[in-house]
This record gives sequence, C-alpha cells and structure tokens, in this order.
Amino acid sequence: MNTVKVGNKKIGKNEDVYIIAEIGINHNGSLDIAKKLIDGAAFSGCDAVKFQKRTPELCTPHDQWNIERDTPWGRMKYIDYRHKVEFGFEEYSEINRYCKEKGIDWFASPWDEVALDFLLQFNPVLLKFASASLTDINLLKKAKTTNIPIMISTGMSTQEQVDQVISILGNDNIMLAQSTSTYPCKTEELNLNVIRTFTEKYPTIPIGYSGHETGLAPTIAAIALGARFIERHITLDRALWGSDQAASVEIGGVFRMVKDIRDIEKALGNGIKTVYDSEMNSIKKLRKYTDITI
Repeated sequence: MNTVKVGNKKIGKNEDVYIIAEIGINHNGSLDIAKKLIDGAAFSGCDAVKFQKRTPELCTPHDQWNIERDTPWGRMKYIDYRHKVEFGFEEYSEINRYCKEKGIDWFASPWDEVALDFLLQFNPVLLKFASASLTDINLLKKAKTTNIPIMISTGMSTQEQVDQVISILGNDNIMLAQSTSTYPCKTEELNLNVIRTFTEKYPTIPIGYSGHETGLAPTIAAIALGARFIERHITLDRALWGSDQAASVEIGGVFRMVKDIRDIEKALGNGIKTVYDSEMNSIKKLRKYTDITI
C-alpha cells in the first residue's frame, strides 16, 4: 500500500488512522459556529476538519434558483440560500489562521473548477471530492495536475465507475472511501465489507470510510476491516437546521469515537502470535506442562 503524505502526517498501512471531522456546511454560514466546531474537533483529537466549497451558480440546477424555501434567515430563493452558506476569502483566511493556531489540518471539497481554483490559494494539504463529484472527470483531472493528494468518496457509484476513475487518475496520491450517500444512512446499506473489497482490488491505494449513519459502532468496525482514514460529519447539535445535521456526530460523540479508534488500533496488534511477558505468571500458575510434544 502506498503511503500518502498529508501535511505533517501520513495515511497508509502502518500509519495511525487519519480522522477527519467534516464540518461541511453545518456552520450554517456562521464563522463563529465554524470555530466552535474546529475547537471540538481539535479537543477530540481529530487530525483534520473539512469544509465544502461551491460556486452556487455552477452547482445549483438553474430550474431550482428561484424556488422559495424556508431557511434560518427566513423564506428566500434557493440560489440566495446557497450564497448564504458559502464562506468567501475572508472567512477561509480566518479558518486557515485559526486551524494553524489549534494545530489541526483543514481542507475542503471543491464541487466545481472555480471552487477548486479558490481553494488552491490556501495550499490545502488534501483535496477531498464528494461522491457527487466521482463522475466529474474534468474536475478530477484538473485536481490531479496540482499534485495535491486526492481523496474520493464512492457513494452512489458502481464498481465500474470507481474503476474508471482509478484508470484515469492512477494509483499515486489517491485515496478511496467507502460511503453510502443517504443522510442518515440505514445500517443495512452501509456495506462496510466494501472496505475489504477495495483493499483487495486496489492494494496500493489507502482505503477509508466516510460514514453518514447514526451512532458510532459501524465507524469503529470500519477500522477493524482495514480503513486507514475515517470521515464523519460533526455538529454542535443534531437538531440544528440543515440537511446534514441528523447524520452528524456531536462533539461528545466525536471525542468517544476518536478514543475508541485509537484503542482499536492498539488492540489489533501486528498479527504475529506472541506470548507476552504479562502472561508468564499465568503460565506458571495454570499450566501443568509448558511444552507441547508431538
């Protein structure tokens, strides 16, 4: 398996699991909320926080622009709402400064080429592409030319579509995440064993898991199945307004998740059957014969 360098850390077979707290648009356009979520992720021991960056006119179907919707700012046209939840240069400059202060990586998912150009101003440690972008080959090709590591979620995608992306982008500086694009996702549709399938099919590519389920057990199980990175949405309150909040984890849950992941990493060991020094007293007490003769 290739090792991918992300900032000062590495993602790969013999490296610590890289844990990403996805803020996405759970900040609801508030830099103050974004900072509180960064604080929570850093406190919990996450390696990175992730945002989403869109150019609303490019990512919103034109026939939806003028549809009025209820929002935290009152009833407004959908295109106006999309602008409300987008951070600009000033906000991302402060996010960049604040994350450096807190000692945590940050990056974002660009949903279009203009958004990608915008993010490149900040020299991101990683470019993450949402499942919706897996078939946007021009966007992915452009990202590949930056030589920045690329992480791709594979929700709502067939195996053939994943194969096509890998055939185009190659195996270097690429990571794949098993994901199901339902928010929240039913347990029976998480299909965690795809982590094993991907690991066998793409042995040089670090494989991870981007979860949208309620609860933490499947995410912890993903580690035992070989996930080398984990991504979960983070929120201050799952009852807050927004389509991703219900599939997110509150800060207390993120803290427990990180702790459990680190414990699982230790518990998995190196796979070599060993008699530990701590077992010697048990051998003396409990075994009549210390050697087996065949």
